[in-house]
Amino acid sequence: MSSFAPKEYQGRVLESVRKYFEACNSLGNANTAFYQLTGELWGRHQPFNPLPGFSRDMPYFCLRVPTGGGKTFLAARSVALVNTHLLRSEHSVVLWLVPSDAIREQTLKALRQLNHPYRHALKQAGAITVIDLDEAKSITRATLDTSTVVIVSTVQAFRRDKTDGLKVYQSSGALMQHFDGLASAQRENLLRDEDGTTPYSLANVLRLRRPFLIVDEAHNARTDISFATFERFNPSGVMELTATPDTEKVPSNVLHSVGAAELKTAQMIKLPVLLEAEPDWQQCLADAIARRDELQKLADDEHRKGAPYLRPLVLIQSEPRRQGMETLDAERVKKELAENQRIPPDEIVVATGEERGLEAIDAKYPLGIADPGCPVKFVITQKALAEGWDCPFAYILVGLSAQQSGTAVEQLIGRVLRQPDAKARSTAALNQSYAFIRSNDFARVANELRDGLVRGAGFERKDVNQFVAAQKPGQAGMDFGGRAKIVFKQVAVALPKKPAIPDALKDKVLWDKGSKTLTITAPLSETEAEEIAQAAPDAAVRGAILQAAEASRTTAIEPFQTPAETGERLRVPQLALYQQGELQLFDDAEVLEYPWALSDYQAAPTADDLSALGLASRVAGGGTIDVSAEGQVKVGFLPDLQRDLGLSYMPEHWDETRLAAWLCRNLLEPSLTHASKQAFVSAWLRALLDTEGFNLARANQLKFTLRKLLDENIRRLRRDAVKRAYQQALFGEGREQRVSVSDKFLFEFDPQGYAPSRDYDPRKSEYGSWDFRKHFHGRIGDFDSKEEFECAVQLDMLAQAGRIRYWVRNLVNRGGGSFHLQKATGRFYPDFVCALNDGKILVVEYKGAQGWTDAQDDREIGGLWAELSGGTCRFAMVRNRQWGDIEGKLA
Repeated sequence: MSSFAPKEYQGRVLESVRKYFEACNSLGNANTAFYQLTGELWGRHQPFNPLPGFSRDMPYFCLRVPTGGGKTFLAARSVALVNTHLLRSEHSVVLWLVPSDAIREQTLKALRQLNHPYRHALKQAGAITVIDLDEAKSITRATLDTSTVVIVSTVQAFRRDKTDGLKVYQSSGALMQHFDGLASAQRENLLRDEDGTTPYSLANVLRLRRPFLIVDEAHNARTDISFATFERFNPSGVMELTATPDTEKVPSNVLHSVGAAELKTAQMIKLPVLLEAEPDWQQCLADAIARRDELQKLADDEHRKGAPYLRPLVLIQSEPRRQGMETLDAERVKKELAENQRIPPDEIVVATGEERGLEAIDAKYPLGIADPGCPVKFVITQKALAEGWDCPFAYILVGLSAQQSGTAVEQLIGRVLRQPDAKARSTAALNQSYAFIRSNDFARVANELRDGLVRGAGFERKDVNQFVAAQKPGQAGMDFGGRAKIVFKQVAVALPKKPAIPDALKDKVLWDKGSKTLTITAPLSETEAEEIAQAAPDAAVRGAILQAAEASRTTAIEPFQTPAETGERLRVPQLALYQQGELQLFDDAEVLEYPWALSDYQAAPTADDLSALGLASRVAGGGTIDVSAEGQVKVGFLPDLQRDLGLSYMPEHWDETRLAAWLCRNLLEPSLTHASKQAFVSAWLRALLDTEGFNLARANQLKFTLRKLLDENIRRLRRDAVKRAYQQALFGEGREQRVSVSDKFLFEFDPQGYAPSRDYDPRKSEYGSWDFRKHFHGRIGDFDSKEEFECAVQLDMLAQAGRIRYWVRNLVNRGGGSFHLQKATGRFYPDFVCALNDGKILVVEYKGAQGWTDAQDDREIGGLWAELSGGTCRFAMVRNRQWGDIEGKLA
């Protein structure tokens, strides 16, 4: 895959964005579009939360992407989607807002660099101009008319109480040209000074052009001042990107959430984080150095075999300097490295508020700290590295603070997660991150590190358990939070009086006043036990508490490991197709050979096309029309937007030939020659222009709608051709010579790549509660119906009875957790995959009474897959709770 092409999960994110924009226009309301689309994407409708001070139907959504997920790349690729599917305009203005000057400079540099992946992503929108705020203050009308203009700025730069921000709202002679020949509707919508005059300001230029807002690190821009600033631009829509969206105070509309497991599967991040807790700070540092040396040897071995250059870095978080106190400050840590660990001075750099060694490195080496000529291996910092600093060479985090906490490391943990070159190395140790924390309480540190991954890196809580593990086998037994499941037997101890129980431990310890018994309901770490025992009246009581706490960590625990945790591998044979004599994985129906020529089809608008254009002619761009209480007609946000864009970006008056050429050039279908497209488009456009009530002026005005209709027509015709080829290749005579199912192509459920968009929670499920004991993973994807849940219970009961080895809830379109069978259009993701005792595979799909009728193609491809496997695979489609159909396949 090209470094410029989206990863699979990024493609899913962008598809969600495209669908949202299209739904906004087809439904005419961003509010309804969000509600309906989240139900379609994730099986659960989410309410739409409008931004304070904005229209309730302004397009507004958030992409939740953890650290290392490529937020900037996704934002850049989304610009083309904004133009094509939301604004339906060839050009636009995009206001790209970031939280700091450091990130602004970093973003500007990347978007302007012609060979950078971000620039290539941006170029999908056509002609692009990338500028900063100072350059925007003198932008010409011609630039706005002929390119998509991306203005990169901080939010703070637009605040009226700042000198630079004030200039945005003041008249400028350089901008007068933008205000010539304005329609009255445009003038009425401009900002005015206190004296009532309309300034020729950049703010008013932006209001005329209805900019689309991209808000990076959006969790930093949730204040009333920020929202008021956004409102002044009169935006066409707002897209937020963040790892940690606001879900409480002013909730973001999370359209698509990316899980850490997806990033791991896509080779974007290094997981798990292998943790060591060591109370001696010098030993902690020495262990980290030894680990770096091991990683360097592995990296050098790979480099000799052709892998890219890699120099693993250690990030060391020192203590702040305190007057009159001895601390492990940056200077002392540097001295320890140089004198006791024999690290050469040029391999150490200090990056604190007082000493900015990384800036000197960036100035000296072309590729900064990642440059092969740079000798640095150790970076000493204090609180956090400079915002925006990013180096995938960072592998090891060392936390030396005596008061270490998840909060202290959360700002740094994200810096060691990124995978170099976004590509997994051949050595497993180079695909993991490492943390060495000064502490004698492994369990506490492990849980605090997980908290840091949630708060700092944006991981979902349900993801983090599997992504922090012990480096030392002896510490693994102390990590209760990392286990998918444990069976715990409560420990009771009689005491003469109630001990002092800290608030933080009241959910783990209960006191019964009548029996004077302390009951431990969850494992207590050594530190937690000490917190309770320290106030004991005598040594005997103290000893009894500590002994009971030790039992809670040892004899009271019945270890439980899922098949994935024990090292089982769940592999499923896939459909393969002979292509030019060679067997290839069949995961795209487009690879089939099929006759495909537009000349075979009639080129004319369908009744649906004419209906769509009729609606568009009455309310441009879709949208709703309402009547206020006073009897005034109110037009919705999107029609207003299309009117404003039509006034700012006046449609060119092309003749029929030029319009046909533009449509042809901008059609998305890649499988056709230009000549075949040209003939079809010209004939289709001529037929449209011959239709009563439609003329060339209207066609110019609606050229983006025409392009969409043409594209849908051509895709429909191509799908029909693919369906015929699919039926012939897979179900026609002699199919055994064309299609195969064998162990040559196997789908493997990734032990760390299972990331449901919704988890089954027995405490909250509307379908019922069941203690699933035989699921392949610790997490279980939620069910879509009560019958589907009951089917899973049947499978788990069969597994517990020894009839099935284990099973997994198959996910839809979630990478390493999703087995599928290719259909002519789309993919079939069956509900469950079961490993049988004899090594065979059983796939089960449940259908309710209504779903059965529409599932003929699913039954056909599932049956074919089982038939071609030669008995290795079995397929059951169950309906109406006929569980005997499953047992029949086990015979």
